Amino acid sequence: MQNIVIAIDGTSASGKSTNARLVARTLGFVYVDTGAMYRTLAWHCLQNRVNIQDPKAVAAACRRWKTSLICVEDELRQVRLTVQGYFPEKEIRTAEVSAAVPQVAAVPKVRDWMKKRQRECLQFGNLVMEGRDIGTNVFPETDFKFYLDASLSERSRRREADGVRENLAARDQRDSQRAAAPLMIPLGAVLIDNSGETPQETSARIVAEFQRRLAARQTHGNA
Repeated sequence: MQNIVIAIDGTSASGKSTNARLVARTLGFVYVDTGAMYRTLAWHCLQNRVNIQDPKAVAAACRRWKTSLICVEDELRQVRLTVQGYFPEKEIRTAEVSAAVPQVAAVPKVRDWMKKRQRECLQFGNLVMEGRDIGTNVFPETDFKFYLDASLSERSRRREADGVRENLAARDQRDSQRAAAPLMIPLGAVLIDNSGETPQETSARIVAEFQRRLAARQTHGNA
């Protein structure tokens, strides 16, 4: 039986990471943060003085860097994209990297490269993968798609609670209007507005719907 992918997409600060981690831990699946992969490339470009405003230069850097996918286990099993054996866990969370990510992620050749690496994560087992194009571009064939959102005011409050000030409306517009794999609700996805919900409540909804769909698929397969 082919490994399962639960795709969790959504807007910035919609709780994708927190809920994906909770769902992965509950089900014993491998967690994949695709945003960290794009952040790692942005960090790599900044480290090597690649002009992130030049799509050809960014694409060339992505084509040439030496990376590996590894699966590690701390509080849960998760996939990491390492650069020459190193994972820049803290470095990719800086304000400088955050500002560079949208430019890097908008490059079509980068998204093609990332899609291939992200699909290779299936080698590690059943996945909970979160990002902005998992259900539409990376694993459109999965039966388990979720799209998280919350009100703009709620998402802004969450960002500020994390000590980050970001124009989320502008970020939403950039993500939805980019030419390569724009942010959109995947066909067949369960839309969850988690404004006013705790992560525990939202992740429980995802797990329950996943289990319902899995049981229905197994029943249909045995019919």
